[in-house]
Amino acid sequence: MITASAPAFRDALPNGGRLMGLDVGTKTIGVALCDAGWTIATPAELIHRAKFTVDLAKIRQLAEAQRAAGFVIGLPLNLDGSESPRTQSTRAFARNLEQIGLPILLWDERWSTQAVTRTLLDADASRARRAELVDKMAAAYILQGAIDALTMG
Repeated sequence: MITASAPAFRDALPNGGRLMGLDVGTKTIGVALCDAGWTIATPAELIHRAKFTVDLAKIRQLAEAQRAAGFVIGLPLNLDGSESPRTQSTRAFARNLEQIGLPILLWDERWSTQAVTRTLLDADASRARRAELVDKMAAAYILQGAIDALTMG
C-alpha cells in the first residue's frame, strides 16, 4: 500500500511499530528510524545508490534487522506543490519498494534539505561534514514530520 494520507497509513499500522524514513536522492538514500511509539526520529545511515536490486536488498535487510513496520518516503514536490521528474522518480522508487510488503507513506519533503542544511551551517559544520550528514538528517526531518502528524489525530 502506498498513500500520501497519514490517517490511511496509521490505519494500515494499527499496532504502531518502528518506521523507516527514506530521503531518496539520485546518488544516495538517507535513512532514518523512529521508535515503535512514534516519538522521535533519528538519522541512521547513508546508502550509496547502486542498481535498484542492490538498493532494495540493503533496505530490506535494514528493515528486517530493525523490525520496521512501514516506510515514510520524502516526496520532492516543487515549491508550488506541483510534481517534477524527481517526484515521478520517487513515486517509481516507492512502487518498486512495495515488494517488501510494508505500507509506504509519501511525505512532502519540500523544506527538509534546506532546514537541515541551515541547521548544519548554524553548527558550523564543514562542507564535507554537511555532505556526509545532510541526506540522513533530511530523512530524520521527513520522518519526524510524519510521526508528528500520525500521533496528532
